[in-house]
Amino acid sequence: MPDTATLLFLEQSLNALQFGMMLFMITAGLTLVFGIMDLVNLAHGSQFMFGAFIAAWVAGETGNFYLAVVVAIVLTMALGFLMEVTVLRHFYKRHHLDQVLVTFGFILILNEVARALWGAQGLSLALPDALNRSVPLLPGLDYSLYRFVFIVCGIVVSVFLYVLIVKTRIGMLIRAGASDRDMVRGLGVNIGLLFTFVFGLGAALAGLSGALAAPIMSATIGMGEPILIIAFVVIVLGGVGNVKGAFWAALLIGFIDTLGRSYMAAIISFLAGDSVSAALAPSLSGMLIYLLMACVLVVRPEGLFARRAG
Repeated sequence: MPDTATLLFLEQSLNALQFGMMLFMITAGLTLVFGIMDLVNLAHGSQFMFGAFIAAWVAGETGNFYLAVVVAIVLTMALGFLMEVTVLRHFYKRHHLDQVLVTFGFILILNEVARALWGAQGLSLALPDALNRSVPLLPGLDYSLYRFVFIVCGIVVSVFLYVLIVKTRIGMLIRAGASDRDMVRGLGVNIGLLFTFVFGLGAALAGLSGALAAPIMSATIGMGEPILIIAFVVIVLGGVGNVKGAFWAALLIGFIDTLGRSYMAAIISFLAGDSVSAALAPSLSGMLIYLLMACVLVVRPEGLFARRAG
């Protein structure tokens, strides 16, 4: 039977994998929007929040968790279409600062809409009995079945995006639009419709990740902003517009953040004593991913997984 330290490490590694998959589902949509449309969408985290709220509300009204996830995806995609068609398409050729300001405005608006619809206290989402249990992995180690489902969903999304982008005509147009949108427009492709589809797909992925995260995090006002910051770190590490890079960067961030928070206190205590560990470990563990990002920007500003030019 493995010892306690080994079991703890395995459990935290699975938690890191689940967190990484959640980051990937959020970041994949943001990567598509940022890399292909050249649009800085700060409201992506609010779409994540709406996915969580819609799922929690529908599940509370119907008692059907699976229906709640589907409705969250559909309605969040519809929200994305509405945002793009009414406002954001007018900002594609504007300066990034203008895009930051208008999408920050959407954050404020969507937070207040969520507060008006569902209240300031937020909503919780209970899992169905079929998912609300643990499965034995090793003697002494049981792990949440739902977190396994979360991991599987992340893998399914990654395969779906690979097939969509690499194997389909729409994916070919998406890749071409990322490289030279004027050329794609000159070939007669409706680039506006393509951009609407990409933005809606990104919103749907944010809604899916929010719906799946709701049983773990609960749906609360402003829950998307901290996730959005980490998502931009993933984009920096993976390379702008690189979905494959976003996948590996999300896993890397998931492991560094989760294992760092779990073991930083023990490492500092071993090196410098308990008093130093108590003072430094909480803040340093939260800084790890940002320190990594700073180092990567110095030596490889295009991202760890981006292809070098030339």
